[in-house]
Amino acid sequence: MIKWLYPGMHVKRWLLLLMFGIVVIGLGIDYVLRELYDSVTFPDFVYYVTLQFLPRFVRAALFFAVGVGTIALAIARLNSSLLSPFLTSAQDLSLVDRVYRHHMLRRGPKIVAVGGGTGLSTLLRGLKQYTGNLTAIVTMADDGGSSGRLRRELGVPPPGDFRQCLAALADAEPLMSRLLQHRFTEGMGLGGHSFGNLFIVAMAEVTGTFERAIHESCRVLAVRGQVLPSTLADVTLCAEFEGDEHIAGESRIGEVGKPIRRAYLRPEHPPAYPEAVRAVRDADLIVIGPGSLYTSILPNLLVQEIARTVKASSALKVYVCNVATQRGETENYRVIDHVQALEHQLGEGLFQYVVVNSNLPARTPDVQPVLLSGEEAERYHVVEADVADPQHPRMHQPLKLAQALMRLYYDRASGSGLPPTSRADADGRGAGDAVPPESLTGPASRDLVPGG
Repeated sequence: MIKWLYPGMHVKRWLLLLMFGIVVIGLGIDYVLRELYDSVTFPDFVYYVTLQFLPRFVRAALFFAVGVGTIALAIARLNSSLLSPFLTSAQDLSLVDRVYRHHMLRRGPKIVAVGGGTGLSTLLRGLKQYTGNLTAIVTMADDGGSSGRLRRELGVPPPGDFRQCLAALADAEPLMSRLLQHRFTEGMGLGGHSFGNLFIVAMAEVTGTFERAIHESCRVLAVRGQVLPSTLADVTLCAEFEGDEHIAGESRIGEVGKPIRRAYLRPEHPPAYPEAVRAVRDADLIVIGPGSLYTSILPNLLVQEIARTVKASSALKVYVCNVATQRGETENYRVIDHVQALEHQLGEGLFQYVVVNSNLPARTPDVQPVLLSGEEAERYHVVEADVADPQHPRMHQPLKLAQALMRLYYDRASGSGLPPTSRADADGRGAGDAVPPESLTGPASRDLVPGG
């Protein structure tokens, strides 16, 4: 306690000012009650100091106003002094904005995003503006590039998808994102590696386990949410193509150039990561995709306990279809083809809604938009919204996609459709009770016929 009174702490002056304000307010109250100066005799100068020449209630109001202003200033400056070590120059929000954002995000819905690669990180960049209760579940089947090299050489789980999610959720983005995504182009053994992958692997060696490394990385990078693996088993993604050809290795699947019949894991029944299952079970909104259908989305759902928990969840479940087809995986696929591929492998019940981009990019040799066709049916509800990025027509725009999803969630929470489960937070308010952003307006929706 004595240390608070040390010189240079910038605390004593504001405590004294706070006490002065309390005394002044006390004097103003006393003028109203007429207690003190009726029983105590003060020196003559007090007559002028205490403004005795003014009417009594005017004096009371002045002293009360001065006291309140002094206390407010003292508390504000005292808070600034106490919290200044925790506010960095890189975070340019004012203290009140930071506190407001922290509490509002904490009251947001619990959202679980299942996927991987660039699509998942794009989704997370948008959703983190609406809630801090985010969980990203990523695949552990990556075996290409820097992640594949580290996996083979050091025997660690592939860190690539974790890196992209951490970069998307970090509070210090975009600088932190650029740092984590920075890829070395030169150096013996270093060329081709990204800094984020090396950071995660180094953290695993420091903390002792890959699980602990991800947890500590989220804390160190001030990540809004958490990133979890679907499984920690050493799995290999395989695919069966037309002609009964089988290929092992996520990085090789897109190179075959034949239609894919199915994807599967080796070993076939890896155990699910318990925290990922718990996150799915507690979710208010589950978002599947966007991302590579066979190499980013399916590897997570091929972990059987993850898929079973998603189906059993009472949360609102949404599949986000890609804006454009992917060469080597989903060429010439329509929306219904994406949906049927998931149901062919995993059965029905994974989602109730499908979000489809309505702002189709121009068809070019590099961009083939995913087209929507069909008539009314009861099994699927399609939500059409402009979610494409004008600068990158193959990709979703983070904020536009997040707005479409939150709009759908709050529409259902308000009773205009299928209501998601509302779970109360610590102060008793349900996630579904939060007020949606004013910018959210209702999307168009229609049904999708299975089989097209």
